[in-house]
Amino acid sequence: MKLVNLEKLLPSDIPPGERVLWFGRPETKSLWRRAYRADWVIAWFALAIAWASLSALSEGTNAALVAGLGTLALGVLALAILGLLAWLSARTTLYVITDRRLIIKSGIALQIFINLPFAKIVAANVRVFGDETGDVSITLAEGQHVAYIALWPSTRPWRFVKPEPTLRSVPEARDVAETLGQALKAALEQAQQDDAAPASEDGAELPATA
Repeated sequence: MKLVNLEKLLPSDIPPGERVLWFGRPETKSLWRRAYRADWVIAWFALAIAWASLSALSEGTNAALVAGLGTLALGVLALAILGLLAWLSARTTLYVITDRRLIIKSGIALQIFINLPFAKIVAANVRVFGDETGDVSITLAEGQHVAYIALWPSTRPWRFVKPEPTLRSVPEARDVAETLGQALKAALEQAQQDDAAPASEDGAELPATA
């Protein structure tokens, strides 16, 4: 994706001088499997096909075959619907890391922009899957809260009480986590330097640095 396209997708709330360090989207297949639980759906329908076939076997082989194929058709339809939703989610979701904040854009029908300045983030964790995609989860500072429903699917699964914003199913997740970690570290060091800056001898404050 080119930077010009990124500018079209973001609101004009990134101030001049703020650098974009990384941006990307979820990988559709990984999102389909992990956020939309396609693997679980496949396993469930496999059991349902076996159960339907065995239950109808007493009525004959043809009846068992028809029952199994009918359940299989429902399973394929369900997976196709989940695949479409995953594709739409991946197409309408954008993650951006700047040198000052993390931005999450999501929403198929209604676009939502969530700005998370680094001052509100205390930690970041990564979980990498076998296909090298992964989830980069964010721990927010005490007192900070974003609604789970507003974040989904860009949130860590099952964390309803204290939702953790998450870059879901991003390619090269280790590199993304490293970029975010370095940006958080640099922002923390800058904040500490600003706090430790001495006042001038005449008592006037020193000019702030960018």
